[in-house]
Amino acid sequence: MAKESSFDIVSSVDLQEVDNACTQASKEVAQRYDLKDSGSKVSFDRGEGVIALQAPSEFVGGQVTDIVTAKLAKRGVALGAVSWDDFQSASGASVRRNGRLIQGIDKDLARKVSNDIKDYKLKVKTHIEGDKVRVVSASRDTLQEVIKRVSAVDYGQPLQFENYR
Repeated sequence: MAKESSFDIVSSVDLQEVDNACTQASKEVAQRYDLKDSGSKVSFDRGEGVIALQAPSEFVGGQVTDIVTAKLAKRGVALGAVSWDDFQSASGASVRRNGRLIQGIDKDLARKVSNDIKDYKLKVKTHIEGDKVRVVSASRDTLQEVIKRVSAVDYGQPLQFENYR
C-alpha cells in the first residue's frame, strides 16, 4: 500500500506582521504633514484581532485606512483577511472604524471547500478538523492539482496550504 500524503487548508494571519504594520502606519500618520496634528490614531488589539482607527472626519479616516492597508500589503498580509466596518460617529465630531481580522475557517466555508474538492472528481479524501480542512491522497500530483484548483476560487477570505507531506 502506498504511503498517503496530505496537506491542510487554513486561513490564518501572522499577528506580529499586523502589529508591525499598525505601528508603522501610526508612525506615518504622526509624521505626515497633512495628518500630523489631525488627532488621527491607529491601534491594534492583538487579543481581539481588531485594528482600530480614529480620525476627525470620514475623509481623513479614509486616508488613514489607505495607509494601514498599504502597510499591511507591504508586510505580506492578505487584505482579504481584514473586514472593515463602516465609519461610526464618535465624540468631538470624530469618527471611528474597526477592522476585524478573519482567523480560521468557519464550518460553512469548510463544508463548501470540502464539497468543491469532492466535485473535482479526483482521488482525494477531505476531513474537516476544527478550523482547517485536511486533504489526503496517495498521489502528490493529485494534491498539487487540488491546491491549484482551490487557489483559483475566491472564497471571500485568503486560504493557505500548510503541512504538505
